Amino acid sequence: MPSSIRRHVGQLLIGSFPGTTIPAELRALAREFGLGGVILFARNIEAPEQVAELSHDVQTLAGDLPLWVSVDQEGGRVARLKAPFTEWPPMAVLGRSGDAALASRFAAALAAELRAVGITLDYAPVLDIHTNPKNPVIGDRALAEDADTVARLGAAIIHGLQENGVAACGKHFPGHGDTAVDSHLDLPIVEHPPDRIRRVECVPFRAAIRADVAFIMTAHVLVPSFDEEKPATLSRAIVHDLLREELGFEGVILTDDLEMKALAATYTVADAAVQAIAAGCDGVLVCRALSDDRSRDIDVQAEALEALVHASEDGRIPYKRLDDALTRQRRAKERFLAAQARGPHGARLRRGVEVAAGPRPLRHVVGCDEHARIAEEMARYV
Repeated sequence: MPSSIRRHVGQLLIGSFPGTTIPAELRALAREFGLGGVILFARNIEAPEQVAELSHDVQTLAGDLPLWVSVDQEGGRVARLKAPFTEWPPMAVLGRSGDAALASRFAAALAAELRAVGITLDYAPVLDIHTNPKNPVIGDRALAEDADTVARLGAAIIHGLQENGVAACGKHFPGHGDTAVDSHLDLPIVEHPPDRIRRVECVPFRAAIRADVAFIMTAHVLVPSFDEEKPATLSRAIVHDLLREELGFEGVILTDDLEMKALAATYTVADAAVQAIAAGCDGVLVCRALSDDRSRDIDVQAEALEALVHASEDGRIPYKRLDDALTRQRRAKERFLAAQARGPHGARLRRGVEVAAGPRPLRHVVGCDEHARIAEEMARYV
């Protein structure tokens, strides 16, 4: 086991923090372990200029590799960036339009605004199929009710984001669409047999893989036909055997937030992190404190990283598995961050973060008329 493992294991974590500036506790965590990236929520966001500065400051935490600055910016009700950023309709409108070219233009415009403020990873598109009208968490976040439409439009969104410098993350594997429970609150069960999962739920993920999606996020759902005991995020049968081996995904497999009650009711965040990496995930998302005390956010992240170090030392996570996860993380960063010398609109990149420059300063990109017209075109299908 290399002596540098403590510095490397932080690459496996994307964490969160309270407030609109980087707290001292997060800086200390990054110094000790390194850090893969951060996720921004409404609590971190005041204005486009402040987000751009925050994204720049995040990169001061970097060691050998820049950090992901990530966000849930889907459109509709899941959008952390509000006006003056363009406010996009829910993705169901694209399904109603059936227009892949419109989906691609939407994604390109979204990417331009994200990159303008230094955000480099978007947890989109949702690749779940809205097959259960009683689903309390997916609903109009899904592109459509049929697999082929979700696959076609999801691939268009992936191309639009990634061709404009933002890594896309398809979610939630192996499918959260046919559930009647919100995994933020409890563990949903997907009762379908394997042939149905492969024939329906996996279709959009296959299309995303063909589109060279950078990330796929796991779902905190129990699929007894594949694994009777462990939720998908912690299941080697689903993460490694199905997604990695059978579907052939070579990108980064990332967990959904490990503090969601679907997992947290049974597993500590530290234990879930160890089991997820051992199962074949390449990174863990830890972003919501179990209590209302937001100061616990970074403590929970530190506990997860300590657990990963100990698990690598005692063999619960074989070094080959850890090295594979770190290699995938590095490869994705080389693709979207370190390898890029310049961003769109002639903007300079600083450790992979765009600094507004040249003929299109920040406010000429964020919420611009061109993007507003695309949003209006989408809204015709509401």
